Amino acid sequence: MDPKHLVVIALSASPFLGGAVQAQDQAELAKQLANPIASLISVPIQFNYDDDFGINDQGSVFRINVQPVIPFSLADDWNMISRTILPIIDQNDVPFSGVSEFGLGDTVQSLFFSPAAPTSSGWIWGAGPVFLLPTATDDVLGAEKWGMGPTGVMLKQSGPWTYGALANHIESFAGDSSRADISTTFLQPFVSYITPTQLTLTVNTESTYDWENKDWSVPINFNANQLLRFGNQLVQLGGGLRYWASTPDAGPEGWGIRLNAVWLFPR
Repeated sequence: MDPKHLVVIALSASPFLGGAVQAQDQAELAKQLANPIASLISVPIQFNYDDDFGINDQGSVFRINVQPVIPFSLADDWNMISRTILPIIDQNDVPFSGVSEFGLGDTVQSLFFSPAAPTSSGWIWGAGPVFLLPTATDDVLGAEKWGMGPTGVMLKQSGPWTYGALANHIESFAGDSSRADISTTFLQPFVSYITPTQLTLTVNTESTYDWENKDWSVPINFNANQLLRFGNQLVQLGGGLRYWASTPDAGPEGWGIRLNAVWLFPR
């Protein structure tokens, strides 16, 4: 696959956290980042590139996912974690040559209600609703449907290892009646290992099953992300490769690229 995009990420140091960051244990923060429902404010941004889209495999998609994570304390024993995925999409020759679009896609908003402490056997879990919001700026970039359903996550952290799975199911209930209904299940099993230098190595899948069309999309991601300090600001930077093990007929094929930047704001 010939590279078609080059992404340069410029970061400037921020005094936002001041001396608070200096007191944080970076190893513990790296461990919290491996937990999707940790009580840690963060702003992950993913840069994703995939190609071989469309009927003639000539299309490409560059997608930036802005994914703020904000925890709220509900009581001494419970937290609510808000996870948002807002995609910015630049697609070319999709679904066929000569068609290009740029803009916002549909937003996925998840709310996890989670005990503040792990279970007696060490498991961390959370569950709640997930919503699909029709925020796309062009009908080609979104479904023009409202959707909702359940979501949940369960994981365990043992030493440098984190393993578990996140899942949700979304059914459309309103929107443009001329557009296809949505019934999708998302499955994300994951395992990660954190080195003594706070380098996190992760393998996961972000698989989606479309019940309407009876199709699987199964990307397997291999990522390495390093926790760094820029002045008083902690940032996790990294990236990796993705292999599409299964996609619909007009979906991406072969290998894709992901770059990550995560800004941390410990409370």
